[in-house]
Amino acid sequence: MNMATEKVWHDARRSVREGWIALHFSPILLVGPPGAGKSTWARHLASAIGTPSVEVEATVESASFGILGSQKGWGNSAPGRLVNTILRTKVGNPITIIDEVEKAGSVTSNQGRNFDLCNGLLPLLEPSTASKWSCPYFEVPFDMSLVSYILTANDIAPVSAPLRSRCPPIHVDLPTKQHLIAFSERVGHRRGLSEMGIGIVQELIERRGGAGSLSLRMVLRMIDRALALENKPRLN
Repeated sequence: MNMATEKVWHDARRSVREGWIALHFSPILLVGPPGAGKSTWARHLASAIGTPSVEVEATVESASFGILGSQKGWGNSAPGRLVNTILRTKVGNPITIIDEVEKAGSVTSNQGRNFDLCNGLLPLLEPSTASKWSCPYFEVPFDMSLVSYILTANDIAPVSAPLRSRCPPIHVDLPTKQHLIAFSERVGHRRGLSEMGIGIVQELIERRGGAGSLSLRMVLRMIDRALALENKPRLN
C-alpha cells in the first residue's frame, strides 16, 4: 500500500502548506485482487486522521439514493448518508469509502431517469462542482469540496472512463510472504496472541508457498483460530 500512503502523505503536506481549513486528499481508486487489504487500509486511514468515515458497498447500494439522498416527494425520500454524517458529526471533511465500485449497477426510474451510483458521484469528485453541490433532499447547496473519497475495485475494466479520469487508479498487489509474516506478528501482539501462537501462524504462512496463495483475510482467520484455541477452557 506504499503508493497510496505516499499519495495521501503528499496531499496532507500540501493541505498544511497551502493553509487549507482541513485535511483533504484527491480521490483515490485502489485496484487489486480481493484480500490485498484495500478496504482495511482505507478504514485505518480514516482512524489515523481522526475524521468520520462513510462506508458504502457498491454491490448492495447500486443507486445513488443511499449515499446522496433523494428528492422530497418520493415515497422513501431522505437525506443521503454523506450529508447526514456531516450534519451529525459537524465535521466537513469525512472520508467516503466505496467498496467494489466496479460492481455498481445502473438504476432507472419508470420515467427513464438514471440514478446509478457512479454517475451520481461524478460532480462530487470535481472540486469546482463539489463546492456548490445541491442536496436533492434539502434543496440547498452544500460545500462538499473537503470530503475525501477512496474507491476500491478488483478489476479496472468495468470502471467507467469518467470515473477513472477523476480517480487515477493505484494498482495494489497481494502482499508477499514477508508482508504476511510481519502482519501476523503485529496483529497477533495487538490481539493478545502468545509468542508461541504467533510462531505457529508464521510457520503456517511459510508452508503455504509463494505469492498469491494467502491473503490478509486468510491470515486473520488463522489468528482468530489460534486465539480460539488458546482461550479454550481446559478440561480436567
